[in-house]
Amino acid sequence: MPKLDRYLLSELAQTTFATLVVLLIVSVGGVITDVLKDIASGRLPAGLMLAQLGLVLLSWLPLILPLALMLGLMLGVGRLYRDSEMPVIAAMGIGPPHLLRPLMALVLPVVVVVGLCSLWLGPMAERTSRLMINEANRNLVISGLSPGSFTEIPGGGGVVYVGAMPGDGSRFERIFIYRHSGDRLDITTANTGSLSVDDGGERYLTLDNGFQVEGPMDAGLDYRLMRYASNEVRLPAGKERYDPNDPKVLPTTQLVGDPRRAAGAELHARLAPPLLTLAFALMAIPLARSTPRQARYGGAMMGFFAYLIGMNLVQVGQGWLASGRIAPGLGLWWLVLPLLAGAVWLYFRDGRMRRSRTPTLQEAGR
Repeated sequence: MPKLDRYLLSELAQTTFATLVVLLIVSVGGVITDVLKDIASGRLPAGLMLAQLGLVLLSWLPLILPLALMLGLMLGVGRLYRDSEMPVIAAMGIGPPHLLRPLMALVLPVVVVVGLCSLWLGPMAERTSRLMINEANRNLVISGLSPGSFTEIPGGGGVVYVGAMPGDGSRFERIFIYRHSGDRLDITTANTGSLSVDDGGERYLTLDNGFQVEGPMDAGLDYRLMRYASNEVRLPAGKERYDPNDPKVLPTTQLVGDPRRAAGAELHARLAPPLLTLAFALMAIPLARSTPRQARYGGAMMGFFAYLIGMNLVQVGQGWLASGRIAPGLGLWWLVLPLLAGAVWLYFRDGRMRRSRTPTLQEAGR
């Protein structure tokens, strides 16, 4: 690779990597907030926080990488214009077609990574996440109940105390449950019990041989005492019930022959990110062109808005495909192909000067 190509590749790679790090830090903050919210509401076991954080970030990469590449290229090329390096390169006779080699050396590997994440790693992460949550909801330890300690019921509805938990964590001994609703309280005790999950993903504590006391929280004698042989107490539902036929968790190869509209929409939504990544990368070079007195980040804002519009149209188009508002054969090609063609046209048109019109004899005589 010529020295100029190596220099341009190094500059563009550095700015792209720095942009990716910043976007990942921002994304981690958003993911942690969502995961903690699910844990606080009882929809997600606390023991799966780190695993869910990594899986969610993996599924977000097809959204983060195209933006990081586009902004990184625009910032890198913008610095070359600001330091008058691009005019020098252009004076050497090196235009956009000659810059394609170092650009593609950076862009194509990123496109491949986005394709792998969108077509393979993302669905696998979604599938693994739901399987982990589904299995964790069947285990008392992972669900947040530990023996010998009081555990608050998510939502502030009371507390649960488990004395012992032998075996695999699905059974318990000596349980105490305190709940309150409005101006009434409910205290339930049992010698033994187990955790069960129904087909809808609802979790229940099945209690054996215990007592239940219900009465007012304030002054009063309106108490009721009940002794039971078996009783069920509902826990907060898990985050999502695992459905092996959900298009979001199916491998891409299984979506190809699936006749369902939702499956076709999911397939096109997975095919779009790598092509959009290539389009945004080609679009970044002409948008980064600037004159010495031009605003520094004007093109970056235009590129960011183009990214937002493109990704939002992908989501809207996926909904249209799933609802049958557009033909399945049309897919998302109505968005991807024109955007890619427009990006190629902008790239190769960048830097061209208009040819001066040759004056006619009549005009020359004047």
